[in-house]
Amino acid sequence: MLRDVPEPDAADGQVLVETLAVGLCGTDAEITSGEYGEAPAGSPFLILGHENIGRVLDAPAGSGLSPRDLVVCIVRRPDPVPCPACAAGQWDMCRNGRYTEHGIKGLHGFARERFRADPDALVRLPNTLADVGVLLEPTTIVAKAWQHIDAIGSRAFFAPKTAVVTGAGPVGLLAAVLGVQRGLDVHVFDQVRAGPKPGLVRELGATYHPESLTDSGIQADILVECTGVASVVLETMTCRALDSVTCLTGVSSTGRTEPVDIGAVNRALVLGNESVFGSVNANRSHYEAAVRALEQADSAWLQRLITRRVPLADFQDAFRRQDTDVKVVLEVKAG
Repeated sequence: MLRDVPEPDAADGQVLVETLAVGLCGTDAEITSGEYGEAPAGSPFLILGHENIGRVLDAPAGSGLSPRDLVVCIVRRPDPVPCPACAAGQWDMCRNGRYTEHGIKGLHGFARERFRADPDALVRLPNTLADVGVLLEPTTIVAKAWQHIDAIGSRAFFAPKTAVVTGAGPVGLLAAVLGVQRGLDVHVFDQVRAGPKPGLVRELGATYHPESLTDSGIQADILVECTGVASVVLETMTCRALDSVTCLTGVSSTGRTEPVDIGAVNRALVLGNESVFGSVNANRSHYEAAVRALEQADSAWLQRLITRRVPLADFQDAFRRQDTDVKVVLEVKAG
């Protein structure tokens, strides 16, 4: 529902930002259906919207920010203790779970006209990204994934040539962007045969596959799993090359089982020197890497990734899934 809320409290941060747009994802859908989400302490509601872009209205001298600067606010904030990871600026690796997240856990989101934040929570974007900067937050997810893939690969000889991405949603397509930027032969797997996804993959210079990874016969050096579908997760762990690195970014639903020979999976992973790891959220370094990735990407292609822009007043339409949807964006500021 839409409601009037007070102006952001000065205690929330030194910088006043006007929200331009927020992107919607599966997490937002889960929160609206009551499956997830936590309102700020003392608040009877949670303002949605963690994928964001805005413009600075007011900033203090010496903050490094000026009015009219294009910014994105970092979603996760460190825990109040802080734990050793949060103290080191790596709140994405929080050790005690007491972090907060705008629009998700303990902090209001950005689907509102204005918000406040401190300078260290804001990432400045070039004006060339004004139309696509709302994609920054999902890009940070895969920027972190690729950073960790590179780090794991550096443990020994690693000369990857082929990358597989499972899922052609926004996160999967952005993962493919970063793979192509690394000069890899990228293959994207998704079950749909119609709509914009196959064309977007081909225009990126990658190969689209509507068949399963198993049926394709491709054995990749790097695999980035972006669906969270249990059977697909299992495929990425069993259909890969020797010395491969597999990153799991999709969050699976619970309560479903898949028949699997754990002994065989373990044997193959050990004898193949293979790594499987999970990755979620991002810290400031990943936001900065994501800015660079979006600057290098084709702007027209990124704009086609946003398949619907919906006025905030029509927010209910944004949550009605359409077959042609890839990324749906709520326009908070009219015009």
